[in-house]
Amino acid sequence: MSAKSTAKKTTFKIDQRIVYPLQGVGQIQELVEMPFKGETILYYVIYIPVSDMTVKVPVDRAEQLGIRAIVPRTESERALEMFSEDFEPIPADWKMRYQMNLDLLKQGSILDIASVVRTLYQRKKVKELPIMERKLYDSALQLLVDEISFSLGISTDEVEEMVFSKLEAGSGSNGTPLEDIISDEDEEAEAEAEPATLNGGGEDEDEDEDD
Repeated sequence: MSAKSTAKKTTFKIDQRIVYPLQGVGQIQELVEMPFKGETILYYVIYIPVSDMTVKVPVDRAEQLGIRAIVPRTESERALEMFSEDFEPIPADWKMRYQMNLDLLKQGSILDIASVVRTLYQRKKVKELPIMERKLYDSALQLLVDEISFSLGISTDEVEEMVFSKLEAGSGSNGTPLEDIISDEDEEAEAEAEPATLNGGGEDEDEDEDD
């Protein structure tokens, strides 16, 4: 069993930078074998600097959890260009909007992450973000800046300057004034119970720990 798992092909190499959705940009530190229910399981050991956390993820489940390589330059540049483009109206209902953006972050593509940053940045220009959305925005922005920094080989300060410059150049939703995108329903929806946090129920973290 051990020999079989050792020979298993792995997508990522030691020292490679990766993106772990909802967690951050990380680095593969090593590959380790650990016993689990009578079998020997091969794990990626990933260090995530933004949270100063090390996690073990089964090699067989990395793709399912959305773990992927840092995108090439062309995709980073495409993500930055998104900020200058028109976008769909922002859902008025707080819970619907939060879940929509959380789902995008779970999908984890750089364009999905950029979409969350753009939506919440434009919204907060009109109305202050509630606590949970502010956390979501901060997480998405950090992840986007870190990935683009490694992809383009420039500092995070330079990336932030590029991101905010592009966001400010954005015209809103198909030319619609931002004030018209946010309705009064927001105030009522935000007064209701808040949805789950980023790691609601510990779904992702518990799975990679237990396996």
